[in-house]
Amino acid sequence: MNKLKAQEVTIVDSPYKDPGKTKWSVQEKLLLGLTPQQYVAQALRNPFNWLLAIIFAIGLPIIAGRFLFGLSWVTDSSYDYPWGLFLGFGLFTLVPLSSSGFQLGTAVELFGRHDLKPIERLALLNGLLGYFFAVCYLLVDLGQPWRLPYPMLIAFGPAAVLFLVAWHVATYLSVQIAEVSVSFFEWIGFPMGKQAVRKITLGLTVAGIILSTLHQGALGALFTYAPGKVHPLWYSASFQWLHFFVSSMPAGLCMVIVVGSIVKKTMAWRCDDNFMKNVDKLSITLARGACMGLATYLTIKLIGVAHDNKWEYLASGWGLWYLFEIGVGVILPLVLISFAIRNNKIGLVRFSALLTIFGLVLNRFNTALITFNWKLGEWFIPHWREVMITVTIFAIYIMVYRFILYRLPILYTWKTADEPVHVTEPIKESATYVTG
Repeated sequence: MNKLKAQEVTIVDSPYKDPGKTKWSVQEKLLLGLTPQQYVAQALRNPFNWLLAIIFAIGLPIIAGRFLFGLSWVTDSSYDYPWGLFLGFGLFTLVPLSSSGFQLGTAVELFGRHDLKPIERLALLNGLLGYFFAVCYLLVDLGQPWRLPYPMLIAFGPAAVLFLVAWHVATYLSVQIAEVSVSFFEWIGFPMGKQAVRKITLGLTVAGIILSTLHQGALGALFTYAPGKVHPLWYSASFQWLHFFVSSMPAGLCMVIVVGSIVKKTMAWRCDDNFMKNVDKLSITLARGACMGLATYLTIKLIGVAHDNKWEYLASGWGLWYLFEIGVGVILPLVLISFAIRNNKIGLVRFSALLTIFGLVLNRFNTALITFNWKLGEWFIPHWREVMITVTIFAIYIMVYRFILYRLPILYTWKTADEPVHVTEPIKESATYVTG
């Protein structure tokens, strides 16, 4: 696409394709203003598309086989190890990495941090897709997708944490769809829909704060169903929900930093000047919030160990693994981010953000898979079909993410006749960052 733009091919970024006010057709919008031949040619030139094609060719039949032959055909999960990769990665990992939606929405809409607007929509989209595909992983694990409303509408269990998670994820997913729909309404030319959503933006933001806070913590509270199974260093009856909630905040911010860096490098043709000029400064701003989140998370983790008096476990082999997780996934990125912010090193900020994401993923895997049933003295090794399905769904996630970023006004401002385009100047580095 960069080559086509260099050849002065008009890319869709407004309702009209020429000064004569000729509107783009739906097909032209979907094909980004290219002819079918140009679109297919540029798609075939992209080696990443070939990688996705190979993954889909192998993974999609296995996904179909899971529903035809049952869960046991694709996984070695058991009553001893019930979570598996579908939940260990798809739910417990993808949901906290998607917390950026409510954090950026809160910062912009409630706290007036309008300097964050260039990346607000990217954060909202990251939140929406993360939650949506977490539900997809859950459906692959549970099967029978037609019974999805059952725990919410038929078999009420208000005393169960799973009941809480089901309701909150479903309702918050609806909130996120409404928030991202503003971009869709701009793209299809439906100003009344955009105005209707704008009128309830404050209510959506408040709902997002409440729902996100509750279900992020509820994912951690799920492990209180299995006391004694998770290793004591990763389990605390008093702090489990708080560990999951607090750790999701720096992870979500770092996810936006990483995604913003990727799109700046690979989708420069789709980004407008407002995004390109501000993304580095905003990454440092988000890094400040992530730094405070990491410091808070580290403090609460230490308080949890002290509160339950689990210091003796640190001298064991599991203790060394716990120290590795905390050292590489929390302390090291905390130190690097602090240094990077002080010296304005954007490259180090991006590396630290990636390290923070690694720490979050490692923590969720440790809690749900690696240290689960630690007394049995055996490790959970996922079936190769389970790994392939996990990779395939994540590849679909990336494909959908890219498809939307290519088209909807997420990284650029949609130009209309009645709304002149306003490009802000690069923001100055602020001293503080307010998270929701």
